[in-house]
Amino acid sequence: MKEISISPKKLSGDVNIPPSKSMAHRAVICASLSNGKSIITNIDYSDDIIATINAMRALGADIIEEERKLIIDGTNIFEKDAGIIDCNESGSTLRFLVPLSIARKNKVKFLGRGNLGKRPLTTFYNIFDKQEIKYSYKEDVLDLCIEGELKGGEYKVEGNISSQFITGLLFTLPVLKEDSIIEITTELESKGYIDLTLDMLNKFGIKIINNDYKQFVIKGNQEYTPMNYRVEGDYSQGAFYLCADALGNKVKIKDLDLNSLQGDKEIIDILESLGAKVLKAEEIEVQGWELVGTVIDGAQCPDVIPITAVVCALSKGKSRIINAKRLRIKECDRLKAISTELNKLGANIIEEEDGLIIEGVDTLTGGKVHSWKDHRIAMSLAIAATCCVEKVTIDYAECVSKSYPNFWQDYERLGGNIDERILGE
Repeated sequence: MKEISISPKKLSGDVNIPPSKSMAHRAVICASLSNGKSIITNIDYSDDIIATINAMRALGADIIEEERKLIIDGTNIFEKDAGIIDCNESGSTLRFLVPLSIARKNKVKFLGRGNLGKRPLTTFYNIFDKQEIKYSYKEDVLDLCIEGELKGGEYKVEGNISSQFITGLLFTLPVLKEDSIIEITTELESKGYIDLTLDMLNKFGIKIINNDYKQFVIKGNQEYTPMNYRVEGDYSQGAFYLCADALGNKVKIKDLDLNSLQGDKEIIDILESLGAKVLKAEEIEVQGWELVGTVIDGAQCPDVIPITAVVCALSKGKSRIINAKRLRIKECDRLKAISTELNKLGANIIEEEDGLIIEGVDTLTGGKVHSWKDHRIAMSLAIAATCCVEKVTIDYAECVSKSYPNFWQDYERLGGNIDERILGE
């Protein structure tokens, strides 16, 4: 276990935002399904992306890793039994690959770690039952065995579950023999993530008709075509520095596309609703003076809610975060985690079933906090430390490798004052 102690100090300087994990997952999968060679650049080898790379290798893709670049040839995809797919702690890898693993007749076992076994897969189990696909699993740990072959047809999927289920089907159904339709039976949340999927599929030659997010019409027997693609910067990681700026830090943020389809770009609107001024140019900066609490809907951008809570904790008056129940089934219960740890630092947060009520305070104190072994909690607390009076100590600091392996190096390069030590478990 790595424990990090941060002495309060404002951050300043330029930072290049890591590539979008959401886009990288999708690009790796589409390239691996393409009949030919693709080159994917601006790759960050985070734990989650490594899990997807290895999963696509298990399905038959030939993937060469170079520095920040992947050379992917999907010519032999589906030509061997997948055997075991280890998702580590990546929910995207799991839910994207479960349907894809049985696009052809296959027997496959999914394994994973951490909280991944507690994240529901009922949507897929219902499909398996309907299509008489054999499967078995264990409660609360990821040990899922599947045997069979997925068939095209009509799929009814709830929209208020994770969009990862829908994305997994959108990757898979075009390569099945039959045509398919996905019917969304309730209001679709996280539309931004579906937009990312449809955009990436289109880049790789797959055509899907989107009928107002209520129905997706998918022709079978389509072929993915190889292409070269550069992964854009990640708004869910950029959010940490955007929020840091709103709290008085002075970081110039590079490699965020202002025309991005990423749902987490919503963080810019959130900060503006709190009273911050966002200077939108090639390098993005945020100025925060009198931040005032507001109501924030977490339905379309759950990944930025923990760091948003930090800003709300230091804004005048009351803020409410609503429609964020899905945060309870991430790497940890993020509503409980961020409220518990910020309260240790002197915040005033009340946890609700699907959100948080946050009464702003003038300053945070400091002390020892728990990362919950969750990358987004650890990084949120690191930004909170820039506004504390006393030192903040964060345990399991290595968990940032899940999405942003160089976070602590960037933090120090921006002037962050860090002492780290390695402890036993």
